[in-house]
Amino acid sequence: MTDHTAACEHLSGVDRKLGRIITRSGPCRLRPENSQSIFEALLESIIYQQLNGKVAATITARVKALFPENTKRIRTRRGLVDGFPSPEQILAASEERLRSAGLSRAKMLAIRDLAAKALDGTVPTVKQAHRMSDEELIERLDSVRGVGRWTVEMLLIFRLGRPDVLAVDDYGIRKGFAKVHKLRELPKPKELLAYGERWRPYRSVACWYLWRAAEMKDLPMAGAAPRETASPAKRALSAGNKKSRTRPK
Repeated sequence: MTDHTAACEHLSGVDRKLGRIITRSGPCRLRPENSQSIFEALLESIIYQQLNGKVAATITARVKALFPENTKRIRTRRGLVDGFPSPEQILAASEERLRSAGLSRAKMLAIRDLAAKALDGTVPTVKQAHRMSDEELIERLDSVRGVGRWTVEMLLIFRLGRPDVLAVDDYGIRKGFAKVHKLRELPKPKELLAYGERWRPYRSVACWYLWRAAEMKDLPMAGAAPRETASPAKRALSAGNKKSRTRPK
């Protein structure tokens, strides 16, 4: 597991601007989710693609509910949850049955391809994955329908706990970088990759803090006004002023 204290010390030392985000955000809470297989992690990622979290969670639950015979439960940081169907169960289910859970046709075809490649050995086990380099995993898994470099990078960070992954195509990371550096536009992936060389060997932790920066409402990009968080007293005064303007004369 990555030594987050050492990572933060290194990142703050080589990048003062990122160091200020680290100070504001506090200790890094990046922890790998060890309960899922590579197949399960990718299956969940495919379902979640281009959906907001609530909708994706609903569809995920429906996919699991298609297989009541699957009584497997797994313990995650969110507690005990229903397990995913096996590759064999996915392939045995009809396309119509899978689509009934709310999956688009593209996602239905993607998870069937994922299941087939899990059975033929293209998708490695966790033990096998730990023996492979980041680039080897990206190249291997890129052959799965619906899985690209970004999806594998998220797997590397959040499932396998790889310490030095920089997902330069991730919108949140690019937005966080732009806010930290007060840019008017998001950085090009190549620019972010070149700048991020200074963060080695802890680029995954740098990503985590850039995601935090992207969420900071009082940290705007250049040319954008910060969203002010009013104090309770100011909110009360504002409410009183609005009331006085609407009160009958």
